[in-house]
Amino acid sequence: MYKDKKVVFSGVQPSGQLTIGNYLGAIKNFSAYSEEYRCYYCVVDEHAITVRQNPADLRRRTYETLALYMACGLDPEKNVLFVQSHVSGHAELGWILDCYTMFGELSRMTQFKDKSAKNADNINAGLFTYPALMAADILLYQTEFVPVGSDQKQHLELARDVAERFNRIHGDTFVVPEPLINSTSSARIMSLAEPTKKMSKSDENENATVRILDPRDVIIKKFKRAVTDSGSEIRASEDKPGVTNLMSIYGAFTGKSFEETEREFEGKGYGDFKLAVGEACADALAPVQAEFKRLVADKKYLEEIMLKGAREAAHDSLRTMSKVRRKVGFTEMPRF
Repeated sequence: MYKDKKVVFSGVQPSGQLTIGNYLGAIKNFSAYSEEYRCYYCVVDEHAITVRQNPADLRRRTYETLALYMACGLDPEKNVLFVQSHVSGHAELGWILDCYTMFGELSRMTQFKDKSAKNADNINAGLFTYPALMAADILLYQTEFVPVGSDQKQHLELARDVAERFNRIHGDTFVVPEPLINSTSSARIMSLAEPTKKMSKSDENENATVRILDPRDVIIKKFKRAVTDSGSEIRASEDKPGVTNLMSIYGAFTGKSFEETEREFEGKGYGDFKLAVGEACADALAPVQAEFKRLVADKKYLEEIMLKGAREAAHDSLRTMSKVRRKVGFTEMPRF
């Protein structure tokens, strides 16, 4: 029974087409956790609106993100797949935790600084306080483990700090979550155009980012245009960030180590190597794309999964919310 399992939670924003960074660093690994853990995987649409969204596009991408979860191997019978805004506990606990999160803590969040710079005409309160909502997402399900990459550790640390603060004030209420890091998610997938920067789905340079749903010819073309380094040797090192990034991607799709890749391409040039990386990526994504195409065409089925997941998540969150409401002093709604 799942009640004997520890809990894993993660969420993905439906704010753009997901990249191979999202796939290799997160979603591809999620299915492996379902045998050992009780897993909640959420489409975090409430987080997405901290930046202005076209409503029709956001709705479409919400369905698409759910379909991608399943296309990447997440079984809705073994995992709770749901949409954040369908479970009211996220917003309610988010507000409560706003009141236990310090201004100074939020002002130090690097993603707030980055997003503020990119959205100078819309630096709204949600953009500032969304780490408290992220903490609520995690703490609502008494989560023990959160799969994170190195760039997300700051937000998990805040969730831990808020949980510990609430527990100190009100007594044992929340499980304090731990990071769940595997070898793939800890290796960041970098931009193909600027290999010292993380690959981002919001990058304006289309050649910088490979998306999970990019057609095969587009994937190969992007890798052919990928920035490399001086010289021609296929070798992983700090002074060769472009080649090292491509080797990381190649290894993630083929299972080959840096040493094996170096031996495979010994004496060959960057052109041959970049073509091989593009083909390995396209080959690996082909079955994901085919399954996505099948799933996204069946809106009724996706809505059945949304409803099933929302009901499970809402039910499982009730115990936490009942405890939190009582501890902060809220009254129960009278029943007649």
